[in-house]
Amino acid sequence: MFKRQNDVTKLDGRNILQVGKKISSTKDIEEFYTKNPFPNYDEVESMLELSEKVNKNEFIKNFKKFFDFGHKIIEVGSGTSQLSLVLAHGTNNEVVAFDPTLASLKLGSVFAEDNNILNCKFVNGDIYDDPFLDDYFDLVWCSGVLHHTKTPEAGFDIISSWVKPEGYIVVGLYNKYGRLRTGFRQLLFKLLRGGDLAVKIVSIFDPVLRLNKKGSSKSKAWIQDQYEHPIETWHTLDEVISWFNNNNIEFVSSIPGTSFEPIDFNKMFENQGKGSIFSRLVQQLLMLFSSSGREGGLFLVIGRKLKG
Repeated sequence: MFKRQNDVTKLDGRNILQVGKKISSTKDIEEFYTKNPFPNYDEVESMLELSEKVNKNEFIKNFKKFFDFGHKIIEVGSGTSQLSLVLAHGTNNEVVAFDPTLASLKLGSVFAEDNNILNCKFVNGDIYDDPFLDDYFDLVWCSGVLHHTKTPEAGFDIISSWVKPEGYIVVGLYNKYGRLRTGFRQLLFKLLRGGDLAVKIVSIFDPVLRLNKKGSSKSKAWIQDQYEHPIETWHTLDEVISWFNNNNIEFVSSIPGTSFEPIDFNKMFENQGKGSIFSRLVQQLLMLFSSSGREGGLFLVIGRKLKG
């Protein structure tokens, strides 16, 4: 699995491995998420509750069906590793939860131990150390991560090398158009210099904060992740398609879609076509009026590595 096995050490006697050395910017991110690990385990005490929580997402539910048994999967930037645990639970998949924040991985590791999930490895390290073997994983999942690094495209080049030929990569990024509503709220937050007043005003416009009790661990984590992050970039669907082309990866599908046809979540891993420049732009602009735009403007793109 690892390129340099002698760089791997076990931490705290738990099922957590540490590999390589972190660069300075990654250390900043680790310190940031150590304060409020994201996502948190509020009101999630069992694997059944976690599965129910994750499976409310139609895409995730169908995603797990596609990668049901016998796959090597890595979640890059797993945070507290909730998705990794769901993909491991009840399967013989070999799952790796990979994140730079040890505090987050510890939460996931404890949950795995409490629920007897043995096929999920927790690895603490840095994308830019490039610690994993090329062409190893059937699936590389990396959502909500690269836009918090200083060189997202370089990070993508690295993680895409870990995918086997004919394997899949799923990348989730803040969208340049779908993020505009959040951008407005971020501007308000900065103008009000943070603090209780800023949170109170921003909560009027932020649907996630409106639904969660002020001061709860979930609301604190959301404020931190959406309004206080030290590094954030926005991207477009066409930009990601160019990353795919540069790494011998064919575009398969995306959320939002690339055409004006409704998304069929049962066929997300079948080639849906790229649509046109116009249709892709319109679909991204429409994010402003969808739940995605209201809640952060994240878009997902799925690719499949070609042979040769």
